[in-house]
Amino acid sequence: MTRTLEDAVRRVVVNGNCTGCGGCTLVSSRIEMQLDAAGYMRPSFTAVASDPGTDREERALFDATCPGKRVRAPELPGGTAHAVFGRHVSVWKAWATDENVRESGSSGGVLTALAGWLVETGQTKSVIGSSPGGGPTRSVPIQIVSKDQALRAAGSRYAPVSNIPLLAAGAADTALIGKPCEATAARQYFDATGASQANHPILLSFFCAGTPSQQATDTLVEELGFTTEGVTALRYRGNGWPGTFAVHSESDVRELSYDESWGQHLGRRLQWRCKLCVDGTGGHADIAVGDYWRCDERGYPVFDDADGVSVAIARTRRGHELLLDAERRGILHLEEIAIDSVVPVQPLQVGRKLTLAGRLLGRLAGGRRVPRYTGYGLLALAARTPVAALRSAAGTFVRTISG
Repeated sequence: MTRTLEDAVRRVVVNGNCTGCGGCTLVSSRIEMQLDAAGYMRPSFTAVASDPGTDREERALFDATCPGKRVRAPELPGGTAHAVFGRHVSVWKAWATDENVRESGSSGGVLTALAGWLVETGQTKSVIGSSPGGGPTRSVPIQIVSKDQALRAAGSRYAPVSNIPLLAAGAADTALIGKPCEATAARQYFDATGASQANHPILLSFFCAGTPSQQATDTLVEELGFTTEGVTALRYRGNGWPGTFAVHSESDVRELSYDESWGQHLGRRLQWRCKLCVDGTGGHADIAVGDYWRCDERGYPVFDDADGVSVAIARTRRGHELLLDAERRGILHLEEIAIDSVVPVQPLQVGRKLTLAGRLLGRLAGGRRVPRYTGYGLLALAARTPVAALRSAAGTFVRTISG
């Protein structure tokens, strides 16, 4: 019996492999993204298929697009490959030259600066990103059309949001700021439809440790003594590096450090697919940006407030040229660095990649399907730390069967 698109999407969701990226909304106009009961963005069908032939075509395109089904390591022209951080053309220590942008952004304000510059100079009609909406504790996709709007949207949103659906109105004259899974879905979709690289949107991404449930934010707000209805503003990061989790009401402001908010609360409420992520560093983007943390004597990142500094990785020749042009125009400060210098300042990304084969094995042993990853050399990476990989397999198996 031939399975339908709806069957294929449901199988991804019930196995815990949905990222909430919204890539499936590009595949079919019958799909929209909604927040589910667990607090994650999930696809919902608004209509049944009217034509079996169209449904089969959409199903095939879904299989090629969805990062919950499969992820192929990007075969982008030029550059060199790194076992953990992927293909790259150039790597930079970077920050926005505008001090207000640098202060407001999550680290060096690089993505905020690029977004404002791209729309102000007419290089794109809009930049799709995320912003508070539907209430200060929620996040929504927006189309950024001015530098001021980019600045208002600055800062991380550690909450579920799907930016890709806004791409449906156009692509070639648009840039997308999205999670690595969103960059993957967009790249795989446009590749599958045969679009030339020139007709791909500019893909901008960031290093991601996972998407917490919306319930994680709401619970943390309540633990600070607020009601979600009484919140007037909420920031996860920014206004310093890394900045604080700050909740405002009409009469009060309460804050938690990044280590407290993410490390002790939000980061413990991740969706399953994030625990199986093969690419947390935006490998399918044109440009990927992460924190270039300072480290202590043990090599562990120090989260004390400082002037923000990012690592900006140009994944493609287009991304490389955009960064250089932004520097020439005075938008960004760039200092070229070696990719290996990122290894000690991003221990979470390194550790996750080295042990991913173990987690996939544990998930399979627990009776769940997992995404198919090709071109990442996961077994070779696991062989570098076999004990850690086996422990990850055992831990994932236990968590899987315990629900």
